[in-house]
Amino acid sequence: MTQYIFVTGGVVSSLGKGLAASSLAAVLQARGYKVRLRKFDPYLNVDPGTMSPYQHGEVYVTEDGAEADLDLGHYERFTGINCRRSDAITTGQIYSQVIAKERRGDYLGATVQVIPHITDAIKDYIRADLEPDLDFLICEVGGTVGDIESLPYLEAFRQFANEEGHKNALFIHLTLVPYIASAGELKTKPSQHSVKELLHVGIQPDILLCRCDRPIPQDSKDKLALFCNIKPECVIEALDVDTIYQVPLSYFEAELDIQVLRHFGLEIKNKPDLRCWHSIVDHIRHPHEKVTIAVVGKYTSLKDAYKSLIEALYHGGISQDARINIDWVDAETLEQKGIALPVEKIKERLKNAHGILVPGGYGVRGTEGMMAAIAYARTHKIPYMGICFGMQLAVIEIARSLGGIAGASSSEFGLTSCPLVGLLTEWQKSGGLQERRTAGGDLGGTMRLGAYKCHLKPHTLAYKIYGQEVVSERHRHRYEVNIDYRSPLEEAGLIFSGVSPDQLLPEMVELKDHPWFLGMQFHPELKSRPFEPHPVFSAFIAAAVKKKVTP
Repeated sequence: MTQYIFVTGGVVSSLGKGLAASSLAAVLQARGYKVRLRKFDPYLNVDPGTMSPYQHGEVYVTEDGAEADLDLGHYERFTGINCRRSDAITTGQIYSQVIAKERRGDYLGATVQVIPHITDAIKDYIRADLEPDLDFLICEVGGTVGDIESLPYLEAFRQFANEEGHKNALFIHLTLVPYIASAGELKTKPSQHSVKELLHVGIQPDILLCRCDRPIPQDSKDKLALFCNIKPECVIEALDVDTIYQVPLSYFEAELDIQVLRHFGLEIKNKPDLRCWHSIVDHIRHPHEKVTIAVVGKYTSLKDAYKSLIEALYHGGISQDARINIDWVDAETLEQKGIALPVEKIKERLKNAHGILVPGGYGVRGTEGMMAAIAYARTHKIPYMGICFGMQLAVIEIARSLGGIAGASSSEFGLTSCPLVGLLTEWQKSGGLQERRTAGGDLGGTMRLGAYKCHLKPHTLAYKIYGQEVVSERHRHRYEVNIDYRSPLEEAGLIFSGVSPDQLLPEMVELKDHPWFLGMQFHPELKSRPFEPHPVFSAFIAAAVKKKVTP
């Protein structure tokens, strides 16, 4: 029988509900239980796909092509379980579904209301697409208690717990216990008020997770237990840590998993096997090497825009026993009025990098700066990794510098006589492209989302990294490298080392006579795990370590 755990947050946002849910799932998994995680986002967007990275951070893409909240990345990285489209629910989806039913007449003329129609739809999403042998479903609701947008979810969770029985549902509330320096003490009042907000909507939390930067004295824990109607042993510290991969270990030490099992009346059997988490943390804290990776991007002022990328680089570091120092380079600082800075200034800015990475993005802003960084990596034999946009710009830079195609560009940047990169619909007639699974048509063009296969060319760097001929990777893009330009690009020294099964879409490129220069149209960071680093990131960091040791 599936047990349900609901994770809510209070006081302030960004306390780490996603990390808390993921870490609890990891510990329960280590005890031998089967878990799933699900995110309920209160915003009215159908998904985060059209949101600015500055608004929402990165858009995480699942195997089945859902554009989802970045917390799903935490879920996958901590459990190794691929999330599905059914694990990312938004208010936009729910209201769209309910309104569509009303238009079809499914409600037989009834007045459609938040209760029961919206709350019933939320409960349907909770129960949907679950395996019969699932032990725990952990549901996280975005935002904080007290937000108007979250109220339908909290009401639905309350109803759900009543229907399933409170012995089959558990509420974990993540809150903040701040240290006030002028008073010299931790303050419990914000958490007390947060729990009162939950009680106002009829939810009594069973466990209180208290974010804090120092241990909470026992008398403060007792006060929280007293005023929040919680057992003292269920007031659990969530102390700040030096790496997020310490969190499962910290929760185990605080006996969070034991309190969860006791609530459900489940037997506390053998000790969980957490050796892999100890190993991960040990590698992070005691590396043998240190390398600097320059990430040249558009959204460097908001690190959440590259959350999966950051973690994948760290995972590559774990595999090579190296600490990763990320040097964030705003691409626009490498150009002036849309023209790249002189080579000497580019060199001065990037001289400490042992590897250069240009990540995904869109739009013309900063592209000349990115291509200047690519040219520097190419000419100075520095390991280069280009992801999605970073691959497209590498192709354009090589076409201009080595292929003699001065007008090489992307139709994304405006009208061009030489669209090396473009929408499929702009050049599919000449290529005879087959019909493909697409989404996001309202923005024009096509969108490749989710997992697609890639065929690798033997005796290439890509093939050496993967060690197999066919791989599957996740995509999120509209623009493609135009296969019609393959011949002049190959003459310029570009190797098309990975292509789509029909040979019409370039998936990976690399540069002849360069120690490590690799571009990929897909997003390998989405499939990297701390206990299973993605092979491309492992190879990239290995190349960076080699560059540092033998410059």
